[in-house]
Amino acid sequence: MNADQKKAELRRKAAALPKANCPHLLDRFLNLPQVKQADTVMVFCGVGREPDTDGLIRTLLAQGKRVALPVCLPQRKMEVRSITDFSQLEPNRYGIPEPDGMCPIVPAEEIGAVLVPNLMCDRDGYRLGHGGGYYDRWLANYRGFTAAVCPAGRLVDELPRDKYDVPVSLLLCDE
Repeated sequence: MNADQKKAELRRKAAALPKANCPHLLDRFLNLPQVKQADTVMVFCGVGREPDTDGLIRTLLAQGKRVALPVCLPQRKMEVRSITDFSQLEPNRYGIPEPDGMCPIVPAEEIGAVLVPNLMCDRDGYRLGHGGGYYDRWLANYRGFTAAVCPAGRLVDELPRDKYDVPVSLLLCDE
């Protein structure tokens, strides 16, 4: 079985897991010095088995942070736009809420911290996403701080990797 086949099998296993429930890990993310010091924080809208990040987004906005979210573009590219309210989100072609076209684009160098979504992670900070490669392509050019939350049952010793996979700086997990 090659790396892509192994990842597909792990995605099938992840689909059988319950929705990630980890407000304590999202709180730990909020309390990281890198997040506290950041003027702009990039997060994601959790869908499917990912954690619900609505509360995290509300807290960051209430703290006066510029909150940035990804927008999926053609050719598996991604840009980042900031929001000031949930009313600025609209579902993309995958059903994932993302900032509408009126929201300002945020250059990567202005983002102080990024919370990266995942279905599973390994102990080296590599993550298993949905398979589109949007984040890995974007992260390849980002030089700032990245973190992922990995609730119980989603941490594995090692995930299959290819040359495009980018690990996070810090993994926040239950184990």
